[in-house]
Amino acid sequence: MSQIKQHFSKTIDTLQDEICSAMEEVDGKEHFREDNWDRDGGGGGRTRVIEKGNVFEKGGVNVSRVWGELPDPIKKHFNVESGWFWAGGLSLVLHPENPMVPTVHANFRYFELYDDESMDHAVDGWFGGGIDLTPYYLFEDDAVHFHQTLKKACDRHHPDFYPEFKKECDEYFYNSHRGEGRGIGGLFFDYRRATDKMSLDDWYAFTTDVGDAFIDSYRPIAEKRKKSPFTPDQRYWQEIRRGRYVEFNLVHDRGTLFGLKTNGRIESILMSLPPDVRWDYDHQPEPGTQEAKLLEVLKNPRDWV
Repeated sequence: MSQIKQHFSKTIDTLQDEICSAMEEVDGKEHFREDNWDRDGGGGGRTRVIEKGNVFEKGGVNVSRVWGELPDPIKKHFNVESGWFWAGGLSLVLHPENPMVPTVHANFRYFELYDDESMDHAVDGWFGGGIDLTPYYLFEDDAVHFHQTLKKACDRHHPDFYPEFKKECDEYFYNSHRGEGRGIGGLFFDYRRATDKMSLDDWYAFTTDVGDAFIDSYRPIAEKRKKSPFTPDQRYWQEIRRGRYVEFNLVHDRGTLFGLKTNGRIESILMSLPPDVRWDYDHQPEPGTQEAKLLEVLKNPRDWV
């Protein structure tokens, strides 16, 4: 195992422990259930799920390390006739019950590609990941805090990273069939390889730093909003918006599609889907409402910092 793979494997295990512990404190009631699983063809993972808590209706914080021969659809994607891979990462989604608390997603991953099955020497390797926030009601101070925390992590590595990866996030987490963003963005980066200016070790340090920023970016928001009162109509709107979340994950999300195409563990892949969702026909919020305000921001992304 390469040194970067070793370091990254330890990093995602530690980060999983830290995030689960912090989110259990936020919830104050439920704990994460753990499932360890093996993948046919090589590798496995550790899935941790929280359900029916005081704050989190459903959430998961998963780590996985999978390897083996590239499936045919992935070979076609990479334009190779043969190849083997190693992929490790952490992925999380938290769906609060209270519509005043936003849903949050994060993912941090490392991928290596080999030209023989010994997988001793990588011919390619890259990092990817990001964090994004999906509110159901827009609190601008929360949006500013979230983005400011991520910008601070980015600025430790390069002043161009936050604006570049914020833009990539707005473009990636976008339901093109709806003409609107999934949420208010954050960071997204992918296929970050070694260059003259950034080694793979540099990308590892950056990815780790962004991962470490997750708790500071989200926990204060959840703590502030978790006891906010809400009405049945506001809950109804949350379930409508959750439908858009499901649409993105099943239609556009690369991680979900990769997991399905590589015979990943279905329960872990679809952990990201919320429990209660609605698809009303042609549902439109009333003009001038808080719901309409959110929709306007989703159609026209803002610079929050």
